[in-house]
Amino acid sequence: MAFHFSFLFFSIFPIILSLSPAFSTNSEGNALHALRSKLSDPKNVLQSWDPTLVNPCTWFHVTCDPDNNHVIRLDLGNSNISGTLGPELGELKNLQYLELYSNNIEGKIPKELGNLENLISMDLYGNRFEGNIPKSFAKLKSLRFLRLNDNKLTGSIPRELTTLSNLKVFDVSNNDLCGTIPVDGPFGSFPMEGFVHNRLNGPELKGLVPYDFGCTEVKIV
Repeated sequence: MAFHFSFLFFSIFPIILSLSPAFSTNSEGNALHALRSKLSDPKNVLQSWDPTLVNPCTWFHVTCDPDNNHVIRLDLGNSNISGTLGPELGELKNLQYLELYSNNIEGKIPKELGNLENLISMDLYGNRFEGNIPKSFAKLKSLRFLRLNDNKLTGSIPRELTTLSNLKVFDVSNNDLCGTIPVDGPFGSFPMEGFVHNRLNGPELKGLVPYDFGCTEVKIV
């Protein structure tokens, strides 16, 4: 009997632990500490990010839900930080606001950001991001504000983003995007100012030219 009880306890304990707020916030803290390890922080804005704490809710620039201590907001806009983003940010499952604008962050935007299904606002503008806009952003069904302007993004605007029915603001101006501008879904109402200073060829002409018309991406066979 004692053996069966011990086996049952150690079988369900990891499940109970994974569902507890303490475990969740600690996991979120690990994700944020992984982010910090990839960033240069000359102004020490991340000085309070102590990985030895139980959860990150006491860290500056991090906001948690008061009811369950989940991280719901990350405010690091205009913080003079540089470096890259890693896939760990995709572990912040309850994040609603990701504010990393006006810094010197470079590299590709991790596709794992598409896992942040509670995200309402993503502001990555004014950095040095390069590469394509991740198609995984189409999973962000709660997203209302997506600002990626003033970076070095290339490729076409993913047509998958036309399924984001809650999207109200979309700005990719001042990049190096090519192809055409989507016209379906919310894109039918976005002002053209959000697309200027790219290599875009105007609104998509369905049935006449490919949506990625004008892109000269090199394909490696």
